Amino acid sequence: MPMPRSLLVPTDLSTAGRHAALRAAMLAREIGARLELLHVVEAGALAQLRQLLGGGNDAVETRMLAQTDAQLAALARDVQSTHGVTAKTHRTEGQLLPSITARATAIDADLMVLGASSAGYLRHWLIGATAERLLRKTRQPMLFVRQAPHQPYRTLLVSIDFSPGSARTITLAQQLNPKAHLILMHACELPFEGKMRFAGVSDEAVLQYRQTIRQEALLRLQSLATDTGLDPARWRPVITHGDPVQDIVQQQLDLDADLVVAGKHGAGMTQEWLLGSVTQQLLGRVQSDVLVTVDQDPDGAVCASPSASSR
Repeated sequence: MPMPRSLLVPTDLSTAGRHAALRAAMLAREIGARLELLHVVEAGALAQLRQLLGGGNDAVETRMLAQTDAQLAALARDVQSTHGVTAKTHRTEGQLLPSITARATAIDADLMVLGASSAGYLRHWLIGATAERLLRKTRQPMLFVRQAPHQPYRTLLVSIDFSPGSARTITLAQQLNPKAHLILMHACELPFEGKMRFAGVSDEAVLQYRQTIRQEALLRLQSLATDTGLDPARWRPVITHGDPVQDIVQQQLDLDADLVVAGKHGAGMTQEWLLGSVTQQLLGRVQSDVLVTVDQDPDGAVCASPSASSR
C-alpha cells in the first residue's frame, strides 16, 4: 500500500473540526502529504436562508459566505503556524455527502480526517443515517478525531479479522507513525459453541477447542506481522474471546491506546448494512480516535471474512 499523499479534512469550522485539521496537519508533516480543508455550505440551509431573507437581500448572503471564507482561511493559518504545513482551502455549496465524496475524488484523497464530536453537522455522522451513508459510499480510509492532538499516535490498537484487507490495514496503521507500538488484536468467535454445549459436549472439550482456535489466531497474527514487515519490538498480539466491539472498547481502555484501527468491508454493497453496525458501535463507544479502513480486493469486490459475517 503506497503512503497516503493527499489528506482531505471536511470541516464545519467547530472546535472538533479544528482538532481534526491539526491532527491532519501533524500527519501531513510527518508523511509529506498534501492537505486540503473543505467546507460545504449545505444547499438546504442556504435555500432556507434565502427564503427567510426574501428577494433583494443578497448582501446578507454575501457577508455570510465571506465570513465562512474568513473562518476557513483562519483555520489554514492556524495549521500553518502550529505545524508548518500549508493547507489549501476549498468552499463549496451543495448537498453534504455528494460534495465531500466529489471533492475527495477530485483531489485523489488517500485519507479523510474528520472531527468526531463536532457541534455542527459532522456530529450526526456518528449517530445517524449520515454516518452509515458516508461509510458505505466512501472508498477512502477515514480518521475520526476525538481528542485535541498533542503528539503523534503512540499506541495503535489494530482490530484484525483475517479478511483479505488485514495486511493493508496494518500497513496503513504503521504508515501513520512508524515509531508507534502496534497491538494486533483478534476477537475469537467459537462457531456453534452454544449448540455444542446443548449437545452435551463437555466444558473441557469446549475449552480445548477454544485453545486450538486461539493458537491458530496467534500464528496468523504472527504471519501477518512478518508479511507486513513489523519490527518485533514494536508490536504484540492480543487474543480475546467474546463480543468484538466490547472487547475492542475494553482493550482500548486497558492498554491506553490513542488510536483504534478497524476495517469495514466494501462500499455501497448490501452486506455493508450488516457490517456497518460494528463500525458505528465503535465510533460511538471508543474513547480514542478511530481509523476506519476499506477492505476490498483488487477488483473492487467486497471482501468479508467468515467471522465478520456473524457480527
